[in-house]
Amino acid sequence: MSILQFTSPPLPHYIAGGLSIFQLGRKHLNRRNIGVFDLLVVTQGCLYIGEEDRQYEVSAGHALILRPDRHHYPTEGCRVVTESFWLHFNTGGKWGSTEHAVDVPEIDCTAAHNELTVQTFTMQIPQFVRLLQPASVYEKLKQLTELELESHNNWARWKHQLIFQQILELLNASLDLHTVLPGANVADQAAAFLRTRYKEDIKAQMLGEVLNFHPVYIARCMQKEFGCSPFEYLMRYRLEQAKLLLLQTDLPVARIAENVGFNQPSYFSSSFVKYEGLTPRDYRRSFQIVK
Repeated sequence: MSILQFTSPPLPHYIAGGLSIFQLGRKHLNRRNIGVFDLLVVTQGCLYIGEEDRQYEVSAGHALILRPDRHHYPTEGCRVVTESFWLHFNTGGKWGSTEHAVDVPEIDCTAAHNELTVQTFTMQIPQFVRLLQPASVYEKLKQLTELELESHNNWARWKHQLIFQQILELLNASLDLHTVLPGANVADQAAAFLRTRYKEDIKAQMLGEVLNFHPVYIARCMQKEFGCSPFEYLMRYRLEQAKLLLLQTDLPVARIAENVGFNQPSYFSSSFVKYEGLTPRDYRRSFQIVK
């Protein structure tokens, strides 16, 4: 495993991010020495990417960091529709890479008290990894993407950096399963299951049987990690998928409701109004260009 090591401070800092939808056959960009780190997190489908002499298949639930000083290129087009978050970041501090996680020597506390200097520390981030908490990473990246519209505000740029540090922590946790608390792992497994099966009629008993935990315990874990119940999480995710279809297709609202797991179009519309503050049709119209 290739591991990127950052000596901080200064901390790696967020630059920009977003969500990309790759249609069948579409490829990632071919670029060389772009000068920033490029984090890719795939939520569905698979991206086929090479960096110098290494090739990666970045499938759902995986993350890849492309280095700023190398050539990266597509190795083939997407075989299915693929959804991927991207995030550019950089650092003003020292960084390097190693093939194995290493023990970082502890700071001499006596020296630290005697010297009025900033003590550095080492961050180790896997370059390519299966995420141990994919749903948590998706949620943080979604928050960053939503904040882009407010990036002209100082408070939003500050919040960008805070959320980005949380993403780095989650990537670091993917180096070692034991760093993830059991409850957080249960919540993430539940969220991942709901995201992959959101079109189905999911019951609490079904979720419990799949994860082999009592539904009440699963709900408690999700409330702690995501601030909502499993089925509120499912509702929010269904509506996020509906918003993508409203913007990217001309499908009728009733068909979109069916595609994202609602049996009744009327319930879909009322739920959309409750969470978004306007009807699905009005949401679609708000993004249309008036000629």
